[in-house]
Amino acid sequence: MPLFNAFGFTDEQKLMRQSLLALAEQHLPVEKIRQLDRDAGWPTEAYQALAKGGWLGLPYPEEYGGLGGSYKDMAILLETLSYHYACLGTTYMTSAIYAGLQLLYNGSEHLKQTYMVPMIKGDIYIAFALTEPQTGSDAASIKTNAVRDGDDYVIRGQKWFITSAHVADYIVLVVKTDPSAKPAHDGFSMFLVDAKAKGVSIRPIETMGRHTTHTNQIFFDEVRVPARNLIGEQNRGWKILMRGLNLERMAIAACGAGNAQKAIDIARDYATQRIQFDRPISKFQVISHKLADMRIKAEIARLVTYRTAEMMDAGYDTRMETAIAKVVATDNDFECAHIGMQVMGGAGFSMEHDMQRLFRDSRLGPIGGGSNEIQRNIIAKLMGL
Repeated sequence: MPLFNAFGFTDEQKLMRQSLLALAEQHLPVEKIRQLDRDAGWPTEAYQALAKGGWLGLPYPEEYGGLGGSYKDMAILLETLSYHYACLGTTYMTSAIYAGLQLLYNGSEHLKQTYMVPMIKGDIYIAFALTEPQTGSDAASIKTNAVRDGDDYVIRGQKWFITSAHVADYIVLVVKTDPSAKPAHDGFSMFLVDAKAKGVSIRPIETMGRHTTHTNQIFFDEVRVPARNLIGEQNRGWKILMRGLNLERMAIAACGAGNAQKAIDIARDYATQRIQFDRPISKFQVISHKLADMRIKAEIARLVTYRTAEMMDAGYDTRMETAIAKVVATDNDFECAHIGMQVMGGAGFSMEHDMQRLFRDSRLGPIGGGSNEIQRNIIAKLMGL
């Protein structure tokens, strides 16, 4: 059992974590994870098990078949899934959080009943597409556009680094509907697009890590989308996008906290079993201090994540706190994997052990979801600097 404790959890939250960990271990055993990482596979069985257990509905109201969970519940779920396998947490939050909650918060009743409810049941998967080849950190400069044509919009453009788009049935797509808007983000809109529609083509991007939920580029060539698939109001997409991105940072922090704890467990188990100079290497202070440093970093990641989630549940403006949590948790996650590699030496560098995968997977954290440099810009601006 991992070292992270359950202080401050309700009995229901403690049971939730135990149930999720048991589900993940049953439907995604270690050998299956290694196979998916090698083959760039997707955890279909585990995802469907989450759907069958009702977990995809955790953040959704009961009236739509959800569980009405809190932000702290979401943090517990994502930390637990990512402790088992980082990409399992990402698989969950891409559809159920990034994309699906845009439909809940801003979609019409038609979109909710036709797409969101089936998503909660696990019948469809929805990806989220914002980033473009020339617009990563500078999201306001996107070029993909939609033009009204009768009862449809016609979409042209390209998206880049889109997680799990290769398995998506639909895509929540951020586009520009008013290219002359000043400032530029006043011309943004969101649409739900059929990933199999004519003119949509999806190509994988080969990356260092995150092979299971690998990223993709998407091309939109004269793609026709019904006007009823507009999410929210035309040209008001930026404001509703910001609410989603704020939640995304907390979610990424929770995933980082879980992955960091897994790195500790792997390194600790290795260090207590590896014998050098007639004793386990964990008995050498230089190694035990590295493990202690990992524990400190993982615990700090957890503390800042749960504090932020509790503030969100209390209705606070958490723009600064989510940015801080994202920076701290993802930086600490990578540092834990980095230290863990050093503790294990050549074994950590070997593909026969899992530490190299955690190292590769954790490196995305400080880059994706708004780089940690951008998060620091947000923090500085909110400080009045």
